[in-house]
Amino acid sequence: MQLAKDTKRAVRLAKRVLKGRRAFFELRAQLADRGALPQQHYRVGIYFADSDVNIYQMRQWYAPLQELSKTRPVLVLARNAAGALQLMGESGLDVAFVPKVTDLERVIEEQQLDVILYVNQNTRNFQMMRYGHRWHVFVNHGESDKMYMTSNQHKAYDYALVAGDAAKARLKAALWDYDVDARTIAIGRPQADHLSGTPPFSPDERTVVFYAPTWEGDRPAASYGSVASHGERLIGALLATGRHRVVYRPHPRSGVVDAEFGAANARIIAAIAEANRADPSAQHVYDESPVLGWQLSLPDLAICDISAMVYDRLATGKPLMVTQPVAPEAAVDEGGYLSVCEWLTTDDLSDVVAVTDRVIKDEAARERLGVWSGRYFGDTSPGAPTRRFHEAIDELIARADTWRQIDAAQ
Repeated sequence: MQLAKDTKRAVRLAKRVLKGRRAFFELRAQLADRGALPQQHYRVGIYFADSDVNIYQMRQWYAPLQELSKTRPVLVLARNAAGALQLMGESGLDVAFVPKVTDLERVIEEQQLDVILYVNQNTRNFQMMRYGHRWHVFVNHGESDKMYMTSNQHKAYDYALVAGDAAKARLKAALWDYDVDARTIAIGRPQADHLSGTPPFSPDERTVVFYAPTWEGDRPAASYGSVASHGERLIGALLATGRHRVVYRPHPRSGVVDAEFGAANARIIAAIAEANRADPSAQHVYDESPVLGWQLSLPDLAICDISAMVYDRLATGKPLMVTQPVAPEAAVDEGGYLSVCEWLTTDDLSDVVAVTDRVIKDEAARERLGVWSGRYFGDTSPGAPTRRFHEAIDELIARADTWRQIDAAQ
């Protein structure tokens, strides 16, 4: 048994090494074709130390950063070859490949980089955070009430750009001696200004249900994934009605820890394909697209696990359900939106079509969504989050200029 496990582990390691080498050589060729980046051009950087496995954490920032780059050029600092290659191909941003600390130091000499943004808590963030005379700013990769959102690691950054009042209250309640008012800046959800794109189907009279479960998690307290507990019965019931269109978007890490979770995900994907073969007009969707847009704004109902997806949908004010975790260890903060949300329990699955129909038509639930959207994101009118994001970056750069003047005078 142990020999078999060791063999599988060795095979996985060999595949990763081979993939990394291929990515490195392909990336090197692309960088050579692109040529050198202009020096002293970028004052805003976004740091990403992960491989392409976690690229989803960057994807939600593509559109806001592209918009920011029109007035404040943004440079991506990528530490991993596979991650850098993916970013060059899809981010629409300038990318510097900085695998070594000496590469980071070279870029810092070539660019002013007054503001460095971070989308996650990778331990290699500290290799960048060692450099002073710039602001290190945590922007996260989503808004939610998960335990991740109140990590004491917030204290490592000069500032955090947060969504709104709910995030500030969450941090104030969870952290000792953290000056929330001084070290956080509320910007709303700038991604909400970019919920565009064309769906891969022709809208018709079918009710569109967006199911976006998270992965199984890497520890009991984060066991929020519903693919195995809810997903198959939920999707099976909706596929069978003939009046629903399912849009299924599983987390890209589904099944990396639990093989049964991955198998359930595969069965759902196969069921969607079979339903489309049986009735091509159904146009159900297994969604793997790199960015979110129409998936959040178009569907009649969204069903999400406890994750940032809940709050991405909340910002639209449209009908939403949250799957109730079956794992007793799963940490659920019911002090925020989850205290009033529409839960989807495993008991509901016996009559899930009726349950979803009720939520879609529930005007009182829609009104609650509007109230809570304001608490989490502030002004959600078109353009307001983008304006607040740009104002936050401008303010940080102005503060950097002030400090540079102080340094020059000493």
